[in-house]
Amino acid sequence: MNQRLKDYGLFYLTLFLLFVAIFVFYLNWQNAHRGLTFAMLDVGQGDALFVESPTGTQILIDGGPKNTVLQELPKVMPFWDRTLDAVIITNPDADHISGFTEVLKLYKVGAVFEPGTYNSSKLYKNINTQVSEQKIPDVLLRRGMELDLGGGAYIEVLFPDRDVSEWSVNDGSAVMRLVYGDHSIMLTGDATSKTEGIILKENKKENLQSEFLKVGHHGSRTSTGPEFVEAVSPKYGLISSGEGNSYGHPHNQTLDTLADFKANILRTDLLGSIVLKCGRIEECKINKSKN
Repeated sequence: MNQRLKDYGLFYLTLFLLFVAIFVFYLNWQNAHRGLTFAMLDVGQGDALFVESPTGTQILIDGGPKNTVLQELPKVMPFWDRTLDAVIITNPDADHISGFTEVLKLYKVGAVFEPGTYNSSKLYKNINTQVSEQKIPDVLLRRGMELDLGGGAYIEVLFPDRDVSEWSVNDGSAVMRLVYGDHSIMLTGDATSKTEGIILKENKKENLQSEFLKVGHHGSRTSTGPEFVEAVSPKYGLISSGEGNSYGHPHNQTLDTLADFKANILRTDLLGSIVLKCGRIEECKINKSKN
């Protein structure tokens, strides 16, 4: 009897170890083949973008209004995952940062990046207090910085190129370009035509060209000027705006500009969260939560 129990125990131990080995192999294989994930989350009238690199580095760019982002993050992250390597604030207005209040409570955040624009709101001050109390590094974004996400993916900072602490939060919005292999995504926050003009002066057009353009300021007519769109030459224009919002975003002028340059338009108010899965050279697969 004892020998039989030992045999059974050895059999199940071997089976368990085999299962573990297969599971670890599967995870390694999955990590090696998952490519880049980029998600424009459906958070209503605001911005919240999620990025996961081929090596698993996870970044949340803006936190959206209220706490809507908490409903969307588990759809693009494993439910047990409570860490973010970094969060990036492109603009300290409430529709970009409100969600960070709860994100900083529920997730362990490795670093915070922001452009240096100032908002006197209690909300912004409370988030700064949370960052300070948790001893999270708070880094100013500046032109020329390159954030290495691993696996060949990186974010290059195009703006600010100077101290923007006394600028309006939209003029001083962070503008970045996410690059992975043959793919690139222009990330414009709430940058205005003024900001776009500075970027056009400082960069060659070929260094701005991007397959995807995250359209500035939720599709407002104050952003996405024709000269900038021409330089970026996007195949797709991504617009984060709330259904039936009181601002009328996206404005027809912006939609017309994108149409003039034959950019396909993908909107969260119509399609829900928009998730891109990109291989290094393979075409990006586009998934929408609403069909």
